[in-house]
Amino acid sequence: MKKIINDPKDVVDEMVQGLVRSYPDYLKRIPETGVVYRSDLEKIKGKVGIVSGGGSGHEPTHAGFVGNGMLSAAVCGEVFTSPTPDQIFEAIKQVDSGAGVFLVIKNYSGDVMNFEMAQDMADMEDIKVKSIVVDDDIAVENSTYTQGRRGVAGTVFMHKVLGAAADQGASLDEIEELAQKILPNIKTIAVALSGATVPEVGKPGFTLADDEIEYGVGIHGEPGYRREKLQPSKALVEELVGKLNDEFKFEKGEKVAVLVNGMGATPLMEQYVFMNDVLNKLDELGLNVEFTKVGNLMTSLEMAGISLTIFRVNDDLVNNLNYATHTIGW
Repeated sequence: MKKIINDPKDVVDEMVQGLVRSYPDYLKRIPETGVVYRSDLEKIKGKVGIVSGGGSGHEPTHAGFVGNGMLSAAVCGEVFTSPTPDQIFEAIKQVDSGAGVFLVIKNYSGDVMNFEMAQDMADMEDIKVKSIVVDDDIAVENSTYTQGRRGVAGTVFMHKVLGAAADQGASLDEIEELAQKILPNIKTIAVALSGATVPEVGKPGFTLADDEIEYGVGIHGEPGYRREKLQPSKALVEELVGKLNDEFKFEKGEKVAVLVNGMGATPLMEQYVFMNDVLNKLDELGLNVEFTKVGNLMTSLEMAGISLTIFRVNDDLVNNLNYATHTIGW
């Protein structure tokens, strides 16, 4: 294992500290926790706070999306491990200014349980809290850490749309309604070229031969649905867009947003090649691509690979995706 770290046990604490010290205009930290929040928190007084979080190792998710137009706070758990209910509760209290707090939760058993416990704790303090569980990964139905589908890079679109709505004054009920409306219209699938190494484990969670890939791998290295020899980008696009089209059953003229997400070790050069092939394929399907995003947004440490998210949109959702945002990662 080659990593630029000190003691593996201190990785998350030192990362969070380095993050807030690097970007003090964006972020502050609740001491002795993994909670980071907007440094300009006074700007959301009277508005709904948006909170997300989960295990670390997916940077810039989640802390990199804290700021104007996206998250009010993020909770950083240990690597690939849900944050505790107490820490999530601290984040809720920090960003509540009377209009309530909305939680964006990825569908992993630990995350769902701990965020729900924190929501119960907030209810006892008369803080209004609602939530959504994101399950955008279409690769497999049940996985290592889930019942149902996993929550992956499509969660970033949820952060963006809900954050824009909250910033524009939407109520807690309106944000919940919006989240429920868009959830079935965000779908993701990935392909991996190599595994990721958790610092305290010291070896990759899975291994692939030099000429091998795996379709449908999760962001913690959970198994996918098929291994085969490495294929050209166009062939990967045929597979992944085909799977997404099977879910969406697209009709010509529909509007979509597209996210090509690097898993950590995939160069931007390759991501842009892949996006070019994706856009060509979507043109063939007669879809109108209204918004695109390319980059490392929800990674898996140093995993090599890529995920593709397609989001069926309307004009209002496109406006939210384009809404002015001041964060590290977006």
